[in-house]
Amino acid sequence: MKLRIDGGLCTGHGRCYSIAPDVYEPDDEGFSDNRDVEREVRQGQEEAARLGASSCPEAAIVLSED
Repeated sequence: MKLRIDGGLCTGHGRCYSIAPDVYEPDDEGFSDNRDVEREVRQGQEEAARLGASSCPEAAIVLSED
């Protein structure tokens, strides 16, 4: 599974991070990292990634199966 965060849409609410801190990483100041991100979700963290993505009020997180 691939995770992509659109930095242009993310406003840093932090809901994804509060739900799945092992999947969604904070920035250097402890807020949601709202830069453009694209990476693989580690095995076993797929459900946490889905929960975090579904919590995003801006729909900035896209998950894709590969």
